Amino acid sequence: MGDLTAAVRNSLRAAADPSLAPGQQAYMKSALPFLGVRVPEVRRLTRALVKELGIRERDRLVAAATSLWDEATHREERYAAAVLLAQPVLRGDLTLVPLVEHLVRTGAWWDHVDELAHRVGELHDAHPAATAALVRDWVRDDFLWIRRLAILGQLGRKDRIDLEVLADVIEPNRDDPEFFIRKAIGWALREASYVHPGWVRSYVDAHELSPLSRREALKRIGVR
Repeated sequence: MGDLTAAVRNSLRAAADPSLAPGQQAYMKSALPFLGVRVPEVRRLTRALVKELGIRERDRLVAAATSLWDEATHREERYAAAVLLAQPVLRGDLTLVPLVEHLVRTGAWWDHVDELAHRVGELHDAHPAATAALVRDWVRDDFLWIRRLAILGQLGRKDRIDLEVLADVIEPNRDDPEFFIRKAIGWALREASYVHPGWVRSYVDAHELSPLSRREALKRIGVR
């Protein structure tokens, strides 16, 4: 674990452009400072190190991700932790749910949640029944970022989207005044509209949604 954690930290610092850091921190409203490494470069560097070091063991990846996240001094270290959790050997691993939830509760902002939503999508693919039950529970959580995670958990699933689950995670939150929840509802419906435009149109017509959610949901198929 130590070699990967140290290698990621050293690589990020070597790639840093300090002139970018203040703007990144201000944009993300982050308490953690930035080093000045753009997200695509964080992903590229982290993946390259995993490959270079030949790390395929689940426990080593999880330990490094946990260390990078919990001991982060800069936000890019948390981005790198999320990259480690996206490694193929970890996809669809139900035992990672407590860690994902920990990252969301301690990260508590849209950039972290939206990235981790893809890990939930992999769980939907690997364990559909268990994951459906999980997100139906999450969507009633008091913490808005857990609810957003549940709503966005099928992003990118295309024709694998479970429409029943999607409706179930939206329903308890349709009246929520929180911007990040309303945006998530619209985004999730818009994603579904790429494959199921008729279903999305019917859903929007039949349910009271915030103007933001409705507008986002119908972006691709148009307002009538």
